[in-house]
Amino acid sequence: MSGPASPEPPPEVGGRALTTYAELAWLFGRLGATSIGGPAAHIAMMQDEVVRRRRWLSEEEFLDRLGATNLIPGPNSTELALHIGLERRGILGLLVAGGAFILPAALLSLGCAWAYVRYGALPVTGACLMGVKPVVLAIVVQALLRLTPSAARALRLRVLGAAALVGSLLGVGEVAMLFLAGGIEAVARGRGWTRPRDGAAAMFALPFGGFATASVSAGVSSVFWVFLKIGSVLFGSGYVLLAFLREELVTRRGWLLESQLLDAVAVGQVTPGPVFTTATFIGYLVAGTGGAAAATIGIFLPAFVLVALSGPLVPRLRRSRLAAGFLDGVNVASLGLLAAVTLTLGRAALVDPTTVALGLAAAVLLVRFDVNASWLVLVGAAVGVGLDALGLAPH
Repeated sequence: MSGPASPEPPPEVGGRALTTYAELAWLFGRLGATSIGGPAAHIAMMQDEVVRRRRWLSEEEFLDRLGATNLIPGPNSTELALHIGLERRGILGLLVAGGAFILPAALLSLGCAWAYVRYGALPVTGACLMGVKPVVLAIVVQALLRLTPSAARALRLRVLGAAALVGSLLGVGEVAMLFLAGGIEAVARGRGWTRPRDGAAAMFALPFGGFATASVSAGVSSVFWVFLKIGSVLFGSGYVLLAFLREELVTRRGWLLESQLLDAVAVGQVTPGPVFTTATFIGYLVAGTGGAAAATIGIFLPAFVLVALSGPLVPRLRRSRLAAGFLDGVNVASLGLLAAVTLTLGRAALVDPTTVALGLAAAVLLVRFDVNASWLVLVGAAVGVGLDALGLAPH
């Protein structure tokens, strides 16, 4: 008498178990609801979850997609989530991962905007950030330590990464450094650029044209076009967003006061998920709920389109010697930029013995006890609020 039939193994893609849409929604929904700290923290958490814990991507595949996000405009961490969703389950996976990552932050930003309009001020956020920043610093340092051996595996690559770090600290443009590092590594591996094959160069020639805004009033359609333009041309991380928003909304259109813009950016920093959901807050201020929806869709839509177009080219780039060299150069320069952000974050996060102790404790929990980074961020926020309530927070 035979025993019960053993369950069939899950279907596989590329030698890995097929990821379900529910798994994508759960992971990126949780990250979107807990990943406070900006793009560097989001990337670090995704590396921990996707590469180390779930093994959905190898270190090299993760770095390739991280490098690709730096070559197109839009929010880097959101685009990385889109790349992962696309890799695991195609276009629908891209939509599920991106939507799950964005939605929690957008809803939280909408709630903050409603409270801001109703009460005329934001809730106190300083205490929360005081506890979160040291934890985020530990998370980012851990990600750098894990990714650097794969990216900087040769002396030339290590030099390019160090040059990107120094250039970023000196104020050199991010995009220029990425393309320069990629070009140097590509030339070093061959005799120079040849005619592109297999679509290898297509992702670097996507049209990034701006969009006109016909109306100066803060109507829903005007809000959509303004944020669509910003999402289509903004390179770099969410930290670059402030300059674009100030030029478009304060200086050119007069939709916001300087103080309102700073409050909006503060909401983007203290709420989890993409910093670009600052757009949700601003859209509500200038055009109500419809404006919030229009701004959110407008600023994120280009990322969905560009990743869908460029994502399939990333594995083909790796098969081309010159394109692979370019991508390796971009990858190591991206880590150099991330290291520069880490140094800046360290100066802002470690301001007294309390924050230093919190950062060290987070590092020990991450490295020694393998505590999940998302929950550590929440603990850090709670510690900050608790210290403030007891009158022990630094001022």
